[in-house]
Amino acid sequence: MRNWSLPHSLPKFPKITKFPTNLATAAANTAPSRLPNSRRLQRRCWSASHSPTPSHSLSIPFLSFPCLQPPPSASSAPPLSPLEGAPNRSTFPRAIKSCSALADLNSGKQAHQQAIIFGFASDLFVSSALIDMYAKCRELRDARNMFNEIPHRNVVSWTSMINGYVQNGCAREALLLFKEHVQGEIAEYDAVTLSAVLLACAHAGALRIGKGIHVQVMKMSLESDVFVGTSIINMYCKCGRVSLARRAFDRMNFKNVKTWSAMIAGYGMHGQAREALEILTEMIRRGVKPNSISFVSVLSACCHAGLVDEGWHWFCTMQHRFKIESTIEHYGCMVDLLGRAGFLQKAYGLVLDMNDRPDLVIWCSLLASGRIHRNIEIAEFSARKLFELDPNNSGYYTLLSNIYADAGRWDDEKRIRINMRKHGIAKSPGFSIIELKGRVHVFLVGDRQHPEHEKIYSYLKELATKLQEIGYVPSVSSVLHDVDEEEKEIALQIHSEKLAVVFGLMSSIPGTTIQVTKNIRTCEDCHTMFKLITKIKNHDIVIRDPKRFHLFSKGVCSCGDYW
Repeated sequence: MRNWSLPHSLPKFPKITKFPTNLATAAANTAPSRLPNSRRLQRRCWSASHSPTPSHSLSIPFLSFPCLQPPPSASSAPPLSPLEGAPNRSTFPRAIKSCSALADLNSGKQAHQQAIIFGFASDLFVSSALIDMYAKCRELRDARNMFNEIPHRNVVSWTSMINGYVQNGCAREALLLFKEHVQGEIAEYDAVTLSAVLLACAHAGALRIGKGIHVQVMKMSLESDVFVGTSIINMYCKCGRVSLARRAFDRMNFKNVKTWSAMIAGYGMHGQAREALEILTEMIRRGVKPNSISFVSVLSACCHAGLVDEGWHWFCTMQHRFKIESTIEHYGCMVDLLGRAGFLQKAYGLVLDMNDRPDLVIWCSLLASGRIHRNIEIAEFSARKLFELDPNNSGYYTLLSNIYADAGRWDDEKRIRINMRKHGIAKSPGFSIIELKGRVHVFLVGDRQHPEHEKIYSYLKELATKLQEIGYVPSVSSVLHDVDEEEKEIALQIHSEKLAVVFGLMSSIPGTTIQVTKNIRTCEDCHTMFKLITKIKNHDIVIRDPKRFHLFSKGVCSCGDYW
């Protein structure tokens, strides 16, 4: 028998080398100090077993086992007849899945202990359930330890670990694990595995890998699978290829509400709100009822395009025609839509009318709107709310500091920065990522670490000169420092997205689309420069920021300069 180790945070039990034939008697006679305290797990398992949700159900044999009887306080439970024998191989996965659904790490650890005691930790279904449980409880190290100890993994084991990485925002680790899997002697994967990998590609912007997975999906005739098909649409949209997403969407014979919503969201994040509304209209015409998430996508699309009337219409239609209650996500979209369009008082009034307490997203939307329209009163009020809710987030301090800089209030700008230093709040550095020939290149502001940085800055200088000949004027207002104009122009040249785009131009053949992902909103000067670059270079440029996509082509951006 393999010696299955416990996660680092579990108490160690004596090594078990042989199990007695009568496990029930052995467990009943084991000293309490040798068994985990399973009272909390018992209550959770009993509650889950009587839950109407099928995925939370537990088998009666597990509950009737002597050491896992419901606690005395659960007096309302129907009496359970004692059953002979130990839990079987289907008992523990169900119990562990209940812990996963409840995100109850302590109970999950107790279930893990019981699985080891009764000899089921090496079972593939049990170990896969444990991987999933630890991942859902955000204990990735324990999940990976569990995965590493499985001697002969199956498709469920691999999929559980890949999914765990994706759920915890570790898309690149998920892709590396999948690469390790397919390079093995026997690579097994199914629709669930491929959907998880496609989601990882979407999060990482890994278009090349995503296209490869799409080819494999077609080879396996899985395009008709609604779950896989929806994942393909989502992947292409988040990798900046909304036209390929639409092609995949049109090829699907059956579409559910998630499929339609994914296509609406894709058009929205690319600034194509009219197309998003057309999809919504067609969805309703075909008898597919939009859900709450569908309307979040619709309102977000209207927000990105500044369609105030259309957004307000669908916000009211959602409530009155489809009887869908407005959530904080819907209010967040509407506050952002109204605020960006300049209706700051109306946006603020909507915040006051909310039943729920406004969250960080809503106050941040108002703060950003205050900056766009130079309304310092709204900005300061929103900032105070944000500082109360999340006092250590550098982004809010930086945004307020930038608002003061925009207004030329340098003393206030300096005060904010001094306050940040005093409280140890560091500004998050801006960075941009570009993937070329299978390698990921990361650029910081003013980066001098890249091996080709000298060539990059030289190329950028030559490019700026050519752009000035066709009308490019550096937008020095984008530099939020109290320095002279010449220093501001120099500061603009070192933005991380500029360095990434220039490196892409240097390293790609004509006609190639340059795609860059960045962690903060692109500035006005970079936006202007990228439009002009696509006028003189045979390249399209795609910039993906945390909110949306910008597709620059032939001197025009898909956002219509509204972002």
